[in-house]
Amino acid sequence: MSERTARILGSTEPARRHVGTALLVGAIAGLFSAIVKFGWEVPFPPRTPERNATNPPQTMLEQWFGMSPEQSHTTVSFNLNDTLPIYSFIVHFAFSIAVALFYCVAAEYVPRIKLWQGAAFGLLVWIGAHLVLMPLTGIVPSPFPWVDGGQTWSEHFSEALGHIVWMWSIEVVRRDLRNRITHEPDAEIPLAAATR
Repeated sequence: MSERTARILGSTEPARRHVGTALLVGAIAGLFSAIVKFGWEVPFPPRTPERNATNPPQTMLEQWFGMSPEQSHTTVSFNLNDTLPIYSFIVHFAFSIAVALFYCVAAEYVPRIKLWQGAAFGLLVWIGAHLVLMPLTGIVPSPFPWVDGGQTWSEHFSEALGHIVWMWSIEVVRRDLRNRITHEPDAEIPLAAATR
């Protein structure tokens, strides 16, 4: 990376980066944040019951991996309660862990990714996934609420704010665990400033 690019991006000193720690912390933050996102969707369900009959992870598994609807809708139950869509959960957790791993490693190099304690990155993920990629591939309908059958304003509210809370939870876990494990502040903070 050139010196000019490093200045623009605000990259960190290589000696202060802890990539191995970032990977460990990313895996933990991804698991934690997936549960946070599930919790967010209890009071703010992102889809109508009709649209959730086959949810986006199930649609993706059918379209991209050729799963049958029966297989993608496979359920398990816990404690004799409601049935739970196991493949949807696997996709949900895998996506959350993958994003958290990327984010935690990227934060070691480019601290600006942490803008607004991760909220800005969460909005970018929402835009990229829910407004661009998934509509283009037919996993979800058009992002425009005024289009017949398009995503609703309620869905946008739930998903946009849910992604902010989700990424913020990744950032909270990332910062706390990284700093506890390394006994240092984040890589962009001078060590001398941290000991004052």
